[in-house]
Amino acid sequence: MPELPEVETTRNGIAPHITDQKVCGVTIRQRQLRWPITARLNSILTGHKVTSVGRRAKYLLLGFDHGTLIIHLGMSGSLRILPRGIEAEKHDHFDLEFSRICLRLRDPRRFGAVLWTRAEPEKHRLLKNLGPEPLSPEFTGAHLHQLAQNRRAPVKSFIMDGHVVVGAGNIYANEALFMSGIHPRHPCNQIALARFETLAGNIKQVLKAAIKQGGTTLRDFQQGDGQPGYFAQQLQVYGKAGEPCPNCGHAIKQERIGQRSAFYCSHCQE
Repeated sequence: MPELPEVETTRNGIAPHITDQKVCGVTIRQRQLRWPITARLNSILTGHKVTSVGRRAKYLLLGFDHGTLIIHLGMSGSLRILPRGIEAEKHDHFDLEFSRICLRLRDPRRFGAVLWTRAEPEKHRLLKNLGPEPLSPEFTGAHLHQLAQNRRAPVKSFIMDGHVVVGAGNIYANEALFMSGIHPRHPCNQIALARFETLAGNIKQVLKAAIKQGGTTLRDFQQGDGQPGYFAQQLQVYGKAGEPCPNCGHAIKQERIGQRSAFYCSHCQE
């Protein structure tokens, strides 16, 4: 599933091609994604320029002078910049067309979304209750420590809660907890402020590194130009059950926490 670094990589890839460009048309081949695409989108967007390409959590925000197009890549979606007129393939459900290029959404599992709002995007029901961006000044160890006081959830589940912080997805939560020496099952309300400061710093570090490498390619993710992300080559514990810990040499363990796989070293993480 594309996580925050993959979505940010996509944003960086498509923004130079579509910012300040006028929409010439919209092609909808499959309306039934996670939520139906409005059939009026062609008339809504044609003739209007993309004024900005932003991101909130894992949502891409294409700004127009009269509203915002919210795009989510779901479980397996990707956005590509292609020459206009390239024949669509089976899972290519949506094209935003410009004079010479198109922005094409491919989504085999159809869990993505293309939503239009005239209101401020931060007021949209999908965005209004989200936690801070992990690379923002608002995200700190003190923020985590404060929210953890009345909760006993495993720390891995806690930092993956989008109401606590957005974008600390499964891959990056595993990596940051390993870097911080914190066991993923450790109750969040028993973690000291200093350890949360370390964890917040490592979440920022691992996300920045992943963005720099263009995201993590495990199954479906490709960048906007069709190239894979390369952060998978730097993973220390995720997906490495049974392999030696890079710190101590003991075998990496795997278990389910909150319906997601956790990878950790029981000798290095307390």
